[in-house]
Amino acid sequence: MVWVGTARAPAKINLTLHIESRRMDGYHELASLVAFAGIGDEVSLTESAELSLFVSGPRAAEAGPVEHNHVLRAARALQAARPGLRTGAFHLVKRLPVAAGLGGGSADAAAALRLLARLNGLSMDEAIFREVALATGADVPVCLDRRARMMRGIGERLDVPLKFPRLHAVLVNPGKAASTPAVFAAIGLEAGERVNARQHSQPAEDMSRAAVLALLNEGRNDMQQAAIELVPEIGDAIDVLSGHRECRLIRMTGSGATVFGVFDDCVATADAARRIRAAQPEWWVKPTVIG
Repeated sequence: MVWVGTARAPAKINLTLHIESRRMDGYHELASLVAFAGIGDEVSLTESAELSLFVSGPRAAEAGPVEHNHVLRAARALQAARPGLRTGAFHLVKRLPVAAGLGGGSADAAAALRLLARLNGLSMDEAIFREVALATGADVPVCLDRRARMMRGIGERLDVPLKFPRLHAVLVNPGKAASTPAVFAAIGLEAGERVNARQHSQPAEDMSRAAVLALLNEGRNDMQQAAIELVPEIGDAIDVLSGHRECRLIRMTGSGATVFGVFDDCVATADAARRIRAAQPEWWVKPTVIG
Protein backbone atom coordinates (compact mmCIF):
# COMPACT_ATOMS: atom_id res chain seq x y z
CA MET A 1 0.00 0.00 0.00
CA VAL A 2 1.32 3.43 -0.98
CA TRP A 3 0.37 6.63 0.80
CA VAL A 4 -0.66 9.19 -1.83
CA GLY A 5 -1.37 12.19 0.37
CA THR A 6 -4.03 14.49 1.79
CA ALA A 7 -6.06 17.17 0.01
CA ARG A 8 -8.05 19.98 1.60
CA ALA A 9 -11.71 20.35 0.66
CA PRO A 10 -12.54 23.96 1.63
CA ALA A 11 -16.08 25.21 2.03
CA LYS A 12 -17.45 26.89 -1.10
CA ILE A 13 -19.13 30.25 -0.46
CA ASN A 14 -21.60 31.77 -2.93
CA LEU A 15 -20.92 35.44 -2.26
CA THR A 16 -23.64 36.22 -4.79
CA LEU A 17 -26.11 33.92 -6.54
CA HIS A 18 -28.33 35.26 -9.33
CA ILE A 19 -30.85 33.00 -11.07
CA GLU A 20 -31.09 33.91 -14.76
CA SER A 21 -33.47 31.30 -16.18
CA ARG A 22 -34.82 27.77 -15.98
CA ARG A 23 -33.89 25.63 -18.95
CA MET A 24 -36.29 23.33 -20.76
CA ASP A 25 -34.56 20.33 -19.13
CA GLY A 26 -35.44 21.75 -15.70
CA TYR A 27 -31.97 22.93 -14.68
CA HIS A 28 -31.52 26.52 -13.55
CA GLU A 29 -28.98 28.86 -15.15
CA LEU A 30 -27.07 30.85 -12.54
CA ALA A 31 -24.43 33.55 -12.26
CA SER A 32 -22.58 33.25 -8.96
CA LEU A 33 -19.45 34.80 -7.52
CA VAL A 34 -17.79 31.92 -5.68
CA ALA A 35 -14.93 32.02 -3.20
CA PHE A 36 -13.54 29.55 -0.67
CA ALA A 37 -13.30 29.58 3.11
CA GLY A 38 -10.34 28.73 5.29
CA ILE A 39 -12.19 25.78 6.82
CA GLY A 40 -13.42 22.56 5.26
CA ASP A 41 -13.17 18.80 5.07
CA GLU A 42 -10.06 16.74 4.44
CA VAL A 43 -9.59 13.81 2.07
CA SER A 44 -6.63 11.41 2.02
CA LEU A 45 -5.80 8.47 -0.22
CA THR A 46 -3.74 5.32 0.16
CA GLU A 47 -3.24 3.26 -2.99
CA SER A 48 -4.68 -0.25 -2.81
CA ALA A 49 -6.28 -2.78 -5.11
CA GLU A 50 -9.81 -1.98 -3.95
CA LEU A 51 -11.61 1.36 -4.11
CA SER A 52 -13.10 2.19 -0.71
CA LEU A 53 -14.05 5.06 1.59
CA PHE A 54 -13.95 5.51 5.35
CA VAL A 55 -15.62 8.57 6.87
CA SER A 56 -14.75 10.05 10.27
CA GLY A 57 -14.88 13.45 11.92
CA PRO A 58 -17.47 15.50 13.83
CA ARG A 59 -19.98 15.46 10.94
CA ALA A 60 -19.48 11.86 9.82
CA ALA A 61 -22.93 10.78 10.99
CA GLU A 62 -24.55 13.31 8.62
CA ALA A 63 -22.63 12.13 5.55
CA GLY A 64 -25.12 9.36 4.72
CA PRO A 65 -24.42 5.96 3.14
CA VAL A 66 -20.81 5.60 2.03
CA GLU A 67 -21.76 4.06 -1.32
CA HIS A 68 -23.59 7.28 -2.28
CA ASN A 69 -20.79 9.62 -1.19
CA HIS A 70 -19.48 12.13 -3.74
CA VAL A 71 -15.91 10.90 -3.20
CA LEU A 72 -16.75 7.43 -4.51
CA ARG A 73 -19.04 8.81 -7.21
CA ALA A 74 -16.22 10.93 -8.59
CA ALA A 75 -13.66 8.12 -8.33
CA ARG A 76 -15.94 5.63 -10.09
CA ALA A 77 -16.71 8.13 -12.85
CA LEU A 78 -12.99 8.71 -13.45
CA GLN A 79 -12.38 4.94 -13.39
CA ALA A 80 -15.02 4.48 -16.08
CA ALA A 81 -13.50 7.23 -18.20
CA ARG A 82 -9.93 6.02 -17.68
CA PRO A 83 -9.71 2.20 -17.72
CA GLY A 84 -6.75 0.98 -15.71
CA LEU A 85 -6.86 3.97 -13.35
CA ARG A 86 -5.03 3.32 -10.06
CA THR A 87 -7.26 3.98 -7.05
CA GLY A 88 -7.30 2.98 -3.40
CA ALA A 89 -8.68 3.62 0.05
CA PHE A 90 -10.02 7.12 0.70
CA HIS A 91 -10.43 8.62 4.17
CA LEU A 92 -12.78 11.59 4.50
CA VAL A 93 -12.65 13.71 7.65
CA LYS A 94 -16.07 15.36 7.59
CA ARG A 95 -16.16 18.75 9.36
CA LEU A 96 -18.68 20.73 7.30
CA PRO A 97 -22.42 20.38 7.94
CA VAL A 98 -24.36 18.57 5.21
CA ALA A 99 -27.05 20.24 3.03
CA ALA A 100 -25.72 23.56 4.26
CA GLY A 101 -25.00 25.52 1.06
CA LEU A 102 -21.25 25.06 1.58
CA GLY A 103 -20.62 22.61 -1.25
CA GLY A 104 -19.05 20.11 1.13
CA GLY A 105 -19.80 17.03 -0.96
CA SER A 106 -18.60 18.80 -4.12
CA ALA A 107 -15.39 19.93 -2.42
CA ASP A 108 -14.80 16.36 -1.21
CA ALA A 109 -15.27 15.00 -4.74
CA ALA A 110 -12.88 17.59 -6.17
CA ALA A 111 -10.26 16.72 -3.54
CA ALA A 112 -10.60 13.03 -4.45
CA LEU A 113 -10.05 13.83 -8.13
CA ARG A 114 -6.91 15.83 -7.33
CA LEU A 115 -5.53 12.90 -5.32
CA LEU A 116 -6.28 10.45 -8.14
CA ALA A 117 -4.52 12.77 -10.58
CA ARG A 118 -1.48 12.78 -8.26
CA LEU A 119 -1.49 8.99 -7.94
CA ASN A 120 -1.74 8.44 -11.70
CA GLY A 121 0.58 11.23 -12.82
CA LEU A 122 -2.22 13.04 -14.64
CA SER A 123 -2.59 16.75 -15.25
CA MET A 124 -5.67 18.46 -13.83
CA ASP A 125 -5.76 20.44 -17.07
CA GLU A 126 -6.98 17.34 -18.92
CA ALA A 127 -10.56 17.82 -20.13
CA ILE A 128 -11.62 14.53 -18.56
CA PHE A 129 -11.42 16.04 -15.08
CA ARG A 130 -13.86 18.83 -15.93
CA GLU A 131 -16.19 16.31 -17.56
CA VAL A 132 -16.12 13.92 -14.60
CA ALA A 133 -16.46 16.81 -12.15
CA LEU A 134 -19.60 18.17 -13.83
CA ALA A 135 -21.09 14.65 -14.09
CA THR A 136 -20.55 14.25 -10.34
CA GLY A 137 -22.19 17.54 -9.31
CA ALA A 138 -22.78 21.10 -10.52
CA ASP A 139 -20.42 22.64 -7.93
CA VAL A 140 -17.56 20.17 -8.42
CA PRO A 141 -15.87 21.96 -11.38
CA VAL A 142 -15.42 25.23 -9.46
CA CYS A 143 -14.08 23.26 -6.47
CA LEU A 144 -11.32 21.65 -8.55
CA ASP A 145 -9.22 24.81 -8.62
CA ARG A 146 -10.42 26.47 -5.36
CA ARG A 147 -9.90 30.05 -6.53
CA ALA A 148 -12.45 32.86 -6.46
CA ARG A 149 -14.24 33.30 -9.78
CA MET A 150 -17.60 33.69 -11.47
CA MET A 151 -19.49 30.43 -12.04
CA ARG A 152 -22.19 30.43 -14.69
CA GLY A 153 -24.79 28.18 -16.28
CA ILE A 154 -25.29 25.06 -14.20
CA GLY A 155 -21.65 25.20 -13.10
CA GLU A 156 -20.03 24.25 -16.39
CA ARG A 157 -18.87 27.76 -17.35
CA LEU A 158 -16.10 29.24 -15.22
CA ASP A 159 -14.61 32.69 -15.70
CA VAL A 160 -10.92 33.43 -15.12
CA PRO A 161 -9.71 33.26 -11.49
CA LEU A 162 -9.83 36.53 -9.55
CA LYS A 163 -7.15 38.10 -7.39
CA PHE A 164 -9.39 38.27 -4.39
CA PRO A 165 -8.68 39.98 -1.05
CA ARG A 166 -9.20 37.96 2.10
CA LEU A 167 -12.53 38.68 3.76
CA HIS A 168 -12.91 38.01 7.49
CA ALA A 169 -16.22 36.28 8.06
CA VAL A 170 -18.35 34.25 10.44
CA LEU A 171 -20.23 31.24 9.07
CA VAL A 172 -23.46 30.46 10.92
CA ASN A 173 -25.60 27.37 10.39
CA PRO A 174 -28.70 27.06 12.59
CA GLY A 175 -28.60 23.27 12.53
CA LYS A 176 -31.27 22.78 9.90
CA ALA A 177 -30.78 21.22 6.47
CA ALA A 178 -32.02 23.05 3.39
CA SER A 179 -33.05 20.98 0.36
CA THR A 180 -31.82 22.54 -2.90
CA PRO A 181 -34.62 20.95 -5.02
CA ALA A 182 -37.21 22.17 -2.51
CA VAL A 183 -35.85 25.72 -2.63
CA PHE A 184 -35.87 25.75 -6.44
CA ALA A 185 -39.42 24.37 -6.39
CA ALA A 186 -40.50 27.13 -4.02
CA ILE A 187 -39.03 29.75 -6.36
CA GLY A 188 -41.36 28.30 -8.96
CA LEU A 189 -39.81 29.14 -12.33
CA GLU A 190 -41.42 27.33 -15.25
CA ALA A 191 -39.28 25.44 -17.77
CA GLY A 192 -38.03 27.91 -20.35
CA GLU A 193 -38.77 30.95 -18.17
CA ARG A 194 -36.21 33.73 -17.94
CA VAL A 195 -35.84 36.12 -15.01
CA ASN A 196 -36.18 39.81 -15.84
CA ALA A 197 -33.80 40.99 -13.16
CA ARG A 198 -30.69 43.15 -13.16
CA GLN A 199 -27.73 41.20 -14.49
CA HIS A 200 -24.77 40.33 -12.30
CA SER A 201 -22.02 42.96 -12.39
CA GLN A 202 -18.75 41.68 -13.83
CA PRO A 203 -15.97 41.64 -11.19
CA ALA A 204 -12.52 42.91 -12.12
CA GLU A 205 -9.69 40.40 -12.08
CA ASP A 206 -7.86 42.31 -9.34
CA MET A 207 -10.09 43.96 -6.73
CA SER A 208 -9.54 45.82 -3.47
CA ARG A 209 -11.51 44.89 -0.37
CA ALA A 210 -13.61 48.04 -0.73
CA ALA A 211 -14.39 47.20 -4.36
CA VAL A 212 -15.37 43.65 -3.43
CA LEU A 213 -17.72 44.84 -0.68
CA ALA A 214 -19.28 47.36 -3.06
CA LEU A 215 -19.82 44.61 -5.64
CA LEU A 216 -21.29 42.26 -3.05
CA ASN A 217 -23.67 44.91 -1.77
CA GLU A 218 -24.96 45.32 -5.33
CA GLY A 219 -25.53 41.58 -5.53
CA ARG A 220 -27.93 39.17 -3.88
CA ASN A 221 -28.81 35.51 -3.40
CA ASP A 222 -32.00 34.79 -5.33
CA MET A 223 -32.57 31.60 -3.32
CA GLN A 224 -32.48 33.30 0.06
CA GLN A 225 -36.12 34.35 0.50
CA ALA A 226 -37.51 30.99 -0.65
CA ALA A 227 -35.07 29.19 1.65
CA ILE A 228 -36.15 31.31 4.63
CA GLU A 229 -39.80 30.47 3.94
CA LEU A 230 -38.93 26.77 4.02
CA VAL A 231 -36.40 26.98 6.88
CA PRO A 232 -37.28 29.99 9.10
CA GLU A 233 -34.18 29.39 11.21
CA ILE A 234 -32.14 30.88 8.35
CA GLY A 235 -33.87 34.17 9.07
CA ASP A 236 -33.00 33.73 12.74
CA ALA A 237 -29.31 33.39 11.83
CA ILE A 238 -29.51 36.53 9.69
CA ASP A 239 -31.15 38.41 12.55
CA VAL A 240 -28.43 37.33 14.98
CA LEU A 241 -25.68 38.55 12.64
CA SER A 242 -27.61 41.78 12.07
CA GLY A 243 -27.24 42.50 15.79
CA HIS A 244 -23.49 42.99 15.34
CA ARG A 245 -22.80 46.57 14.27
CA GLU A 246 -19.36 45.60 12.95
CA CYS A 247 -20.91 43.27 10.36
CA ARG A 248 -20.55 44.78 6.85
CA LEU A 249 -22.53 42.23 4.83
CA ILE A 250 -24.90 39.37 5.63
CA ARG A 251 -26.05 36.79 3.10
CA MET A 252 -27.00 33.15 2.74
CA THR A 253 -24.66 30.93 0.73
CA GLY A 254 -25.98 28.48 -1.86
CA SER A 255 -29.44 27.17 -1.10
CA GLY A 256 -28.79 27.46 2.65
CA ALA A 257 -29.01 26.99 5.48
CA THR A 258 -25.59 28.56 6.19
CA VAL A 259 -25.34 32.35 6.44
CA PHE A 260 -22.13 34.37 6.37
CA GLY A 261 -21.32 37.76 7.86
CA VAL A 262 -18.34 39.82 6.72
CA PHE A 263 -16.35 41.80 9.31
CA ASP A 264 -13.41 44.20 9.16
CA ASP A 265 -10.78 42.06 10.86
CA CYS A 266 -10.06 38.83 12.70
CA VAL A 267 -10.65 40.39 16.12
CA ALA A 268 -14.21 41.46 15.28
CA THR A 269 -14.83 38.10 13.62
CA ALA A 270 -13.66 36.09 16.62
CA ASP A 271 -15.64 38.26 19.02
CA ALA A 272 -18.84 37.89 16.99
CA ALA A 273 -18.39 34.11 16.75
CA ARG A 274 -17.85 33.87 20.51
CA ARG A 275 -20.99 35.86 21.29
CA ILE A 276 -23.13 33.93 18.78
CA ARG A 277 -21.96 30.60 20.19
CA ALA A 278 -22.80 31.76 23.71
CA ALA A 279 -26.31 32.78 22.65
CA GLN A 280 -26.91 29.76 20.37
CA PRO A 281 -24.82 26.84 21.64
CA GLU A 282 -26.56 24.35 19.34
CA TRP A 283 -25.65 26.23 16.17
CA TRP A 284 -22.57 25.61 14.02
CA VAL A 285 -20.55 28.85 14.18
CA LYS A 286 -17.09 29.26 12.63
CA PRO A 287 -14.88 32.35 12.24
CA THR A 288 -12.84 32.08 9.04
CA VAL A 289 -11.43 33.92 6.06
CA ILE A 290 -12.95 33.84 2.57
CA GLY A 291 -10.85 34.39 -0.52
